[in-house]
Amino acid sequence: MVTTAADLAPQSSRTSLKRSRILFDTSHAPSTDPLSTPAAASTLAFVPPLFDESIHKASIKRKIGFFYPDVNLAYQEEDADSKKDSATVRAIKELRHDALDRLPSGEDVAAVSGNNGEEGRLVIHREMDLQRKAPPESQFNSNGGAMVLAGMKDTKTSASAVEGKQPVRPGGILVIRKSDTTIPTPKWHAPWRLSTVISSHLGWVRSIAFDPTNTMFATGGGDRVIKIFDLAKACVAANDALKITLTGHISPVRGLAFSERHPYLFSAGEDKMVKCWDLETNQVIRHYHGHLSGVFALKLHPTLDVLVTGGRDAVARVWDMRTKHQVHCLTGHDNTVGAILTKSVDPQIVTGSYDSTIKLWDLAAGKCMTTLTHHKKAVRALAQPSFENTFLSGAADNLKKWVGSDGRFIKNFTGHKAVINALAINDDGVVLSAADDGTMNFWDYASGHCFQTSQTVPQPGSLDAENGIFAAEFDLTGTRLITCEADKSIKIWKEDGNASELSHPIDMKAWRKKCIAESKKRY
Repeated sequence: MVTTAADLAPQSSRTSLKRSRILFDTSHAPSTDPLSTPAAASTLAFVPPLFDESIHKASIKRKIGFFYPDVNLAYQEEDADSKKDSATVRAIKELRHDALDRLPSGEDVAAVSGNNGEEGRLVIHREMDLQRKAPPESQFNSNGGAMVLAGMKDTKTSASAVEGKQPVRPGGILVIRKSDTTIPTPKWHAPWRLSTVISSHLGWVRSIAFDPTNTMFATGGGDRVIKIFDLAKACVAANDALKITLTGHISPVRGLAFSERHPYLFSAGEDKMVKCWDLETNQVIRHYHGHLSGVFALKLHPTLDVLVTGGRDAVARVWDMRTKHQVHCLTGHDNTVGAILTKSVDPQIVTGSYDSTIKLWDLAAGKCMTTLTHHKKAVRALAQPSFENTFLSGAADNLKKWVGSDGRFIKNFTGHKAVINALAINDDGVVLSAADDGTMNFWDYASGHCFQTSQTVPQPGSLDAENGIFAAEFDLTGTRLITCEADKSIKIWKEDGNASELSHPIDMKAWRKKCIAESKKRY
């Protein structure tokens, strides 16, 4: 005889009613045993048992895995009263048994599970291992590690268990909470101070570039001219520091670059023009046409005769220096391209945009390799050191350090709460971040420690609001810093020669506090 679902439906409903009556209506029960009669036993054939230890054990295991995913339980010796434990306690002990059976002698669960070094992990040792040897001393050092003994009834036993003199009592669990927060030691740098102020431009000074021989530098401003200064004479504020003034742009000059292999100076402006100047004749010899709006950034490739420009049309264009042809049009940004880096190794072009993204480009293919979306504000500045393959990006939220080869995030430089317009790095590892409100932060590039915070001073006769910094650059020796500012001045900064580690020590207490606070943040 075949039983169908239609035949089982009424039987199931009767079974449910019968079970409810047995459970809740005990006053009319003929016997304490519901299966005392064959009829009752046949009626309850489909009733599942009220308690199943295997189901209860699986439920407890699921709850432990859900609420404590990083905790592994190792079994310890049972008490004499273990038989009187509840079903939940027995289930947990069986789970400890299972974890213990998978371990060879002398190991703990956390070590086998591969969670070494994770912050906040729980290391649960077995009693037999604590009897043989004390926990490693490195787990209790002063690097932020802490030890908690759970399940102890007195502090004397806990202290003795730490020292390895006595084992943990039965039922006790040794819990070690470790933290891998490392405090990098910052390198000491001398503070920087203002040395010289040059007033020559008639508008905001927006761009700067140094000659490859480090004998002169050029600045461009809102007065639509390019001025070339002698560096040595400018540092001592000589009257004849200005060598020549180049005119030709009809809008503010936003980008400048000297060629390392040719006597050329390249300039880009908000008039959509990209010009090549011959410094031997001081005339424009090439124009690069193609941008649909103002050009905000310009960089030369270090090994190839190409230049890269980016602007308000949200693209970066790669130009052949000699033929004036556009090699690539790098599209993908949704807003103005405000900063560009070029390198001799892939990715050879890095662009930062006002859409808060950074893109790494394959120059040969003309395609984007990686898009970095970590910033929350417009990226207006990029800089890279000469001593390692990394780069730094600056935005209004913070500064971020990246691996140059693939764009992996390294660390945040936090503390400069302003719109970052300029970044500069010298060979000594000093980083300058200059902001729209005139604030200047000096950082140690390796550790991210801010060792100096200063404020530029607008020159007499200008408004207090005209203290913004638009561009900054170290000279090739790294001993002079030149900033281009909104008060129409060019300021030269140098290190304080009288400063020492005794007169200007590193505030390690504040630095350690900052590192610990940042390690607890989730970005």
